[in-house]
Amino acid sequence: MAETLHHVVEDLAAEHAALAGVLRKMVPAQWDIPTHAPGWAVRDQVTHLAVFDEAAALAITDAATFRASAGALGPDFEAAYLAKGRTMSPGQLLAWWERASAALVTAARAADGKARLPWYGPDMSGVSFITARLMECWSHGLDVVDVTGIPRPDTDRLRHVAFIGVRARPYSYTNRRLDVPAIPVRVSLVSPSGETWELGEPSEENVIRGTATDFCRVVTRRRHLADTALDVAGSAAREWLEIAQAFAGPPGEGRRPGQFPPETTT
Repeated sequence: MAETLHHVVEDLAAEHAALAGVLRKMVPAQWDIPTHAPGWAVRDQVTHLAVFDEAAALAITDAATFRASAGALGPDFEAAYLAKGRTMSPGQLLAWWERASAALVTAARAADGKARLPWYGPDMSGVSFITARLMECWSHGLDVVDVTGIPRPDTDRLRHVAFIGVRARPYSYTNRRLDVPAIPVRVSLVSPSGETWELGEPSEENVIRGTATDFCRVVTRRRHLADTALDVAGSAAREWLEIAQAFAGPPGEGRRPGQFPPETTT
């Protein structure tokens, strides 16, 4: 367990570095470009990461204080932290996120791999906790990359996002108060390096095939299924991808079909 956690933490640090490379290249005007998340500009995506990386570091180092702070959150929490980020200069906001992300990695490197960590829902294992933070960094970073045009090539670190996306299949249904189907779905993905990842359950009737990039963009609701080149066989597989959501919280609005031509997702 400790070795697995170590690998995930180092991949999280690498994902932070990849996003930092994008943010450091941005000119001031790019911080205020609207992203495809309604009402959120680039700076709001970075603010979100800073806030929750700080919270994640606290959850690891002081679970009791984190639980108290999480229990005290009011309905205006999101509006308040976005307002804070909107008062900052690009340099201040970048520095805030870099401090928060570095503190998270430092805390995670010292974490007990066997401990359960608190979050805004059920407690999680250390590996699941850090994997979720990596997914957040990659997906909110994608929101930034999509509108700034600054490249951040995908890597095989996407395996973590694909894994949590598959594991979250039941949640995609329960989050919408739908019955979880018992029908198995197999997921066969080509990684950025060209490897084939076989995930999900054995099935020849319901199979999802394609790139890890496309699959991860769908399960994080950063692309509509229609704007990918995924090959989806079987009604159960298609039904899942139409509502797939790998992150916690209410059902995400997702993206509309036609926002991204399929050729941009390869």
